[in-house]
Amino acid sequence: MQFIAHKHRQAPSVIIVSLIDVLLVVLIFLMVTTTFKQQPAVKLALPESKQEKIGASDHSLEVTISKEGILSLKGNAVTKDILEKRLEEAVLANPDTTLAIRADKDAPWGRVVNVMDAAKAANIKVASAFIRSTGEAR
Repeated sequence: MQFIAHKHRQAPSVIIVSLIDVLLVVLIFLMVTTTFKQQPAVKLALPESKQEKIGASDHSLEVTISKEGILSLKGNAVTKDILEKRLEEAVLANPDTTLAIRADKDAPWGRVVNVMDAAKAANIKVASAFIRSTGEAR
């Protein structure tokens, strides 16, 4: 005698489309939140050049930045304002003037950027930039 009637049950089905939608939302959430993660400061290892001068000519200027951040143009110490004036005067005298920047490896990077900005404001092409690995820039 059978007291319990056996019913044929279907196996439970999983709706895959809904799961894919949920996974896409989670993936988008993770992608958006990881882009706002703060990255620690990166240590830079500046490249070294084995060549002293590249393309030096009669109408090229050389700015030297010492370890302390002191600017010098043609061997004379100058301030940022005087440097900007001298660069503008050089361009007026010869529009093909180029600039070579030589900096000590421990020189403040902001000073290098200041010199590049002054050159760009005076419409001077920066021909080369050297970072010396030992001692002061010559």
